[in-house]
Amino acid sequence: MATRYAYHPGNVAHSNAIEVADTMPLASDSLGIELVPLEGATSCGAGIVRQANADLQVVLNARTLAQAEAMGLDIITSCATTAATLHEDLTLLRNDGKLMAKTNDILQRNCGLTLTGDVKVHHLLHVIVDEIGLDKVEAAVKIRFDFYIAGYYGPNMQQVGACGGDDPFDPDYLEQVISVLGGNAVDWSCRTHSVGVPGVFSEEKTVMKQTAAVLADAKSEGAELMVSACNLSHMLLDVYQGKAGKVSAQQTKVPVIHLTELLAFAFGHHVDRLAQLRTRVMIIGD
Repeated sequence: MATRYAYHPGNVAHSNAIEVADTMPLASDSLGIELVPLEGATSCGAGIVRQANADLQVVLNARTLAQAEAMGLDIITSCATTAATLHEDLTLLRNDGKLMAKTNDILQRNCGLTLTGDVKVHHLLHVIVDEIGLDKVEAAVKIRFDFYIAGYYGPNMQQVGACGGDDPFDPDYLEQVISVLGGNAVDWSCRTHSVGVPGVFSEEKTVMKQTAAVLADAKSEGAELMVSACNLSHMLLDVYQGKAGKVSAQQTKVPVIHLTELLAFAFGHHVDRLAQLRTRVMIIGD
């Protein structure tokens, strides 16, 4: 029987990270996870909306959470920023009765929804390890990876209550998944460091330096490939990699894919793209 979740694609999955939108359903289906779309769900705000209007972000995310409750499902997403931001706003609402009442009044008047706060938010990574089980993941593998892989969590979902049963301060779920898929998990320092996503529009040079620091650390520790658990961070680490290298004068060339891609490739999907990735791993670097 499939495990059912209300599916939030996360930030930029349908714009600058369409490979995530493409591979999340494939990876999920291979593991018996049924994704029920949250129709019309908005972006979580990624901390950017909060900077301009914190109340607006809370209401927008409350609407998404209430939608899932109306469906009778918990939420799953492949984006660490989305998982963390929804969790933060849900926790805020649960702990502030006045804010919950005010938010529900807005929801009822505008979309006929009410939030109780019973819904839960999960990242795909934690569902895989805590609910599906690594034994089932290993059984689904058709193509094993033999790369040295740096798993990137980012800072957002590494908080108590937002990262399943993983250790918020010293996580290893991503490394466990990499190992089960046949990869060699790299031990490196910047796996939970921020790449500065909220500042990309206002402090681009600083963000490029942060992004370069993460890439350079992974490369210096022998990573042939980086796997990100966050859509937004994935976009910066991949799309902005060249610019980050120029701004920082650091070695930043390392192929970057998302966790959903790693899983889909390992489960036998998109073998042509996997072949291209293997070629990139062979030719990129010093």
